[in-house]
Amino acid sequence: MATQIAPKAPQTPDLPPEPEEEEGGVPMTFFDHVDELRRRLVRIVISVAIGMLASLAFTNTVIEYMKAAYGERLAILGPADSVVIFFRVALMLGVILAMPIIVYHVFMFVVPGLTRKERRWLFTLLPIITLLFLIGLAVTWFVLIPIYINFLKNFQADIFVIQWTADEYITFVTTVLLWHGVAFETPVIFYALGRLGIVTPSGMIKYWRQAVVGTAIIAAIITPTVDPVTMSMFMGVMLGLYGFSILTVTLAFHINRRRLAKLDAAIS
Repeated sequence: MATQIAPKAPQTPDLPPEPEEEEGGVPMTFFDHVDELRRRLVRIVISVAIGMLASLAFTNTVIEYMKAAYGERLAILGPADSVVIFFRVALMLGVILAMPIIVYHVFMFVVPGLTRKERRWLFTLLPIITLLFLIGLAVTWFVLIPIYINFLKNFQADIFVIQWTADEYITFVTTVLLWHGVAFETPVIFYALGRLGIVTPSGMIKYWRQAVVGTAIIAAIITPTVDPVTMSMFMGVMLGLYGFSILTVTLAFHINRRRLAKLDAAIS
């Protein structure tokens, strides 16, 4: 009796490995990233708006406190200047109150595809980032802004009548406060990047010259005045924070190395 030979199954060509999927979904396309950016921007705007509404109750008190640093009454030139100033300060306060949410959404967009564990420890960093932001505001207000104002008020005072408008002064103060506060967050942000393996302490040390040039460019762009004193002091603050960030990245590097050593020991 002849035995029947089963037909040989057709061979399929080797397929390339599928790309890694993000947690809980398929790889994101360009338009998915655009939609992700839109959704996170909407959430940031909503959080700032809520913070702004919550700050309306004490905005006038903050304006009075900010005016006291100048020491004199500020001039109003336009009929709507007082309204603009009020809402500019309220917007600054809204950004301050919403800063943890802003940092979280910015970080989640810039570094997508995090695991649930990475999202968890990133979320635990938000109180520290917020604390550093508040420390930056305090240091700027009590230490740096008096130096800035004293220099700008007395520079060539024997030639010109120094009198600032309220709009110019409040714009200067709010801009300096916000950017200095953001700068103080950089050590923890670099720590998070170090934990994710994006930056290393040796790389930060190697490219310190590029960091100096980049810091000078950033200081020139965001400093609200063109005087060298304000720009140089802000640049000095940023470079000091960059140096401190190297230490936080070194800490993250050692934490990662210990974690990998534990995994190797568990596998072996």
